[in-house]
Amino acid sequence: MTPSETGRIVFVTGGARSGKSTFAERRAAPDGGGVTYLATAQAFDDEMNERIARHRADRPAGWVTREEPLAVPAALHAVTTPAALLDCLSLWVSNLMLAGHTDGAVLDAADDLLRAARERGGVTVLVTNEVGFGIVPDNALARRYRDLLGWVNQRAAAASDEAHLIVSGLPLRLK
Repeated sequence: MTPSETGRIVFVTGGARSGKSTFAERRAAPDGGGVTYLATAQAFDDEMNERIARHRADRPAGWVTREEPLAVPAALHAVTTPAALLDCLSLWVSNLMLAGHTDGAVLDAADDLLRAARERGGVTVLVTNEVGFGIVPDNALARRYRDLLGWVNQRAAAASDEAHLIVSGLPLRLK
């Protein structure tokens, strides 16, 4: 595969409510082109149902939405639009952990996802939370999640063509 035939990966990270999803949506379709939105969230309570409904309502009408909490690499392989937006790696890693995947299996899945992004062509925008800026969590599961997401984020950022940190709605281009 030549560089012109490979997909571009755009990595977007930031804290909660930093503006990363809005930035990612603009980056995925700067000219209004076709986008497939891969959503990883699962609604386990009313508050999450409301969040998901709000996100759905905010997306442009012409976008394709595919909700996929676990099999994200396969879902990405199936995307036919010029752009794909995965929102978000953070929930996907959590979903995999809670489904019983080992750390190694999660990292292998992240590698599969990055390979799928390269192979599909077009642009793939990956959204994730930066959870390593805070205090050390007080329990083993939360520490495992923080560490595992950090390793997935490192792999995604390293594989990306562009990387952005969003702080208070302002983007900082990292690469």
